[in-house]
Amino acid sequence: MKRKVTWILVADGARARILKNDGPGKGLQPAMDEEFHHELPRTHEMGTERPGRVHESANTTRHAVEPVDWHRFEKEKFAKEMAKILDKAGAAGAFDRLVLVAPPRTLGDLRSALAAATKKKVTGELDKDLTQITLGELPEHLGPLLPV
Repeated sequence: MKRKVTWILVADGARARILKNDGPGKGLQPAMDEEFHHELPRTHEMGTERPGRVHESANTTRHAVEPVDWHRFEKEKFAKEMAKILDKAGAAGAFDRLVLVAPPRTLGDLRSALAAATKKKVTGELDKDLTQITLGELPEHLGPLLPV
């Protein structure tokens, strides 16, 4: 019987690492050689802090345009990049199951960005930011989501 490989994405809006588990008693190892980082510049470096204004077409009234949360935009962009990596690896058969660990907003961004085939492989989710936790401490946080 083929072993079930589980990948675990531990992410927030700017950092991520992908780990793998090859079955009970095998522990966690990095699934990829790199950790992923997304630079979040200061707001004034990303765009204007004040919303723009538009003129009413019928008269001289001006209205504020809804402001853009540039940090939120960049975090969504990072989640989409991570989803593409997971989609590609899932399509290549690199894993059978997927566990997502991220803060609630990032978890939602990941869910919406994953391809349908990858979503079917998601067997667990944990809505916490564990990006600062060491590899040795992660199994105790993952608990029943993973047979390590």
